[in-house]
Amino acid sequence: MAHLLEFVGSLHIYLGPYRGNPISLYLKRTETGCQIGPKAYPWNDVVGSGETPNKAAADFEDKWKTKGLSADMYSGPSWEGGIKPEKPAPPKPPAAPKPTAAAAAPAPTGQPIAPVASPAVSPDTTPATAPALAAQPADKSG
Repeated sequence: MAHLLEFVGSLHIYLGPYRGNPISLYLKRTETGCQIGPKAYPWNDVVGSGETPNKAAADFEDKWKTKGLSADMYSGPSWEGGIKPEKPAPPKPPAAPKPTAAAAAPAPTGQPIAPVASPAVSPDTTPATAPALAAQPADKSG
């Protein structure tokens, strides 16, 4: 069975200082998804595909931008009938690492929360001062 084409939008190509005729964009619905593209030569090789008309419109716009025309050489596509190009969602940032169970456990009531010291240095030891930095007796000769 032949699938009917639906008019869904248009493009305008600028030929120098003049605005060309509009190029119609058509939607073709199939069992596997939707396809959007123009039927006018030489632009008919750009076809957007997707599961829904909105995803097909977004795919068409992405492919149209790689066609080789600069942004000032065309206007559109202008979509009709409530089609809004549906871009894929941006990737979500990675989740922050969860705190360990020991750090997340609340302190028993009545006890202050003390910072956890690193196992390499105990809190009662003080670092030894370097000999060059030790206080020197003042020279009273003179």
